[in-house]
Amino acid sequence: MRLSDFDYYLPKELIAQYPLSQRDQARLLVLDRAKRKIEHRIFKDIKDYLKKEDLLVLNDTKVLAARLIGKRKTGGNVEILLLERKAGLTFRALVRPARVKIGEKIFFAPSGISCQLSAKNEVVFAAKDEKAVYALGKMPLPPYIKREAEDKDNIYYQTVYAAYDGSVAAPTAGLHFTQSLLGDLKCGIAYLTLHVGYSTFKPVKTENILEHPMSSEQFSVPEKTAQAIEDTRAKSGRIFAVGTTSCRALEAFGQGVKSGGTDLFIYPGYKFKLVDGLLTNFHLPKTTLFLLACALGGTDLIKQAYAEAIEKQYRFYSYGDAMLIL
Repeated sequence: MRLSDFDYYLPKELIAQYPLSQRDQARLLVLDRAKRKIEHRIFKDIKDYLKKEDLLVLNDTKVLAARLIGKRKTGGNVEILLLERKAGLTFRALVRPARVKIGEKIFFAPSGISCQLSAKNEVVFAAKDEKAVYALGKMPLPPYIKREAEDKDNIYYQTVYAAYDGSVAAPTAGLHFTQSLLGDLKCGIAYLTLHVGYSTFKPVKTENILEHPMSSEQFSVPEKTAQAIEDTRAKSGRIFAVGTTSCRALEAFGQGVKSGGTDLFIYPGYKFKLVDGLLTNFHLPKTTLFLLACALGGTDLIKQAYAEAIEKQYRFYSYGDAMLIL
């Protein structure tokens, strides 16, 4: 299976740079696989497609303020993206520029906090605690958003149901929900947690997609959600994953893993075990996220939907519009 088969052209002006002030007013492209039909709605209309016996599964991970800007002793800026805490105040991190040397100190004025590059992709902080470290940071907006994070991103780059710290990127399909809309849904609602890692959004670089190495991400499916899944299946309801992260966690659970790490790679040809439908944003070409959407929706049909979304000037990527695959 060739990577080039999962490419498409997107005009740069369709990449959303800011969120909508009203989350549920985003556009919603509804793709009915059985009828091979596309509809164009507003996101709050999603309630028209979910039945009482269905189950909507959302990822309640919380995005950390993981992007820090410090100074070298020479005065130059250093950007640090904290990927995960290893132990104490030692973090796995991406550090730019690459010329920062092991042993070099980075300073965060006026806080008095500093860190040191202790190894490649590893920093150790001199700070009171982990909370003080993240207090230095900003929301880690993806690189295709060509601006600095602002105060509004602390609200809008977080789902309204975010509960557990751990992600370096938002599960963006869930950004469209409001508490009011969730209350209006007639279907069942359940939550799981998958902490989104940086590797989720990395482009696939091997032309043979089967050679792409997936990094592991931590997830857990609570017993209450496991029971809701069982009950939904018993009454022949459909299970809808909100986002590719929920989808991967549900499919890992369907393979018998309730919690821990998953490096499950879903691409066309994959046989879904639990997920019947998917709510998702529009994804970058040549990514594992786009491949997952093609696996569920069918490559030709997904490409058709994307082409129509582009023609109708949908907003793309993290702060963009949404697609519901039935």
